[in-house]
Amino acid sequence: MFTGIIEATGEVRKIEKEGTNVHFTLVGPFTQELKIDQSLAHNGCCLTVVKISGEEYTVTAINETLEKTNLGNLEVGSLVNLERCMIMNGRLDGHIVQGHVDKTGDVVSIENIDGSYFVTFKYEEDGAFTTVPQGSITVNGISLTVAESKDNQFSVALIPYTWEFTNMKNLKVGDKVNLEFDIIGKYIAKLLKK
Repeated sequence: MFTGIIEATGEVRKIEKEGTNVHFTLVGPFTQELKIDQSLAHNGCCLTVVKISGEEYTVTAINETLEKTNLGNLEVGSLVNLERCMIMNGRLDGHIVQGHVDKTGDVVSIENIDGSYFVTFKYEEDGAFTTVPQGSITVNGISLTVAESKDNQFSVALIPYTWEFTNMKNLKVGDKVNLEFDIIGKYIAKLLKK
């Protein structure tokens, strides 16, 4: 369980393929605090720490994860949003985030509005996911508030801090992002389909 409040960005140092699996080795500011078998969200996708060596750690993504997320697009040098799992006696600053990416979306537009940013994303509509104005959405692991909502797209407004201290500043039109829709909205959408 996560909150969508990004702690830091990590840098991809090595990518190794093994069968259909991919091992990502990264460096991050809290590597020394990690433990083997710990859950850690990477662009909103929960992955398990399988190795720690000095300032670097390694996680493994299986084929299903690579098909559902943007992790397969990572390259050596890519910045990844990182969040350790939630501590149950702490504040829930963002919203309830499971670390299970529902689908990817594409960046449609990025507007700089005098220092803040208005970013629009589109996704393939299948009736299972929805957004609502002032509702919650997770983009690359970041808990955000929906500013505008349409059938297969939504927009968010970002404060300069979020832009600067996450990998949002590296986005370009056409880039793929990981989306996790609000858990309550997902349950309602499924009930309505029945």
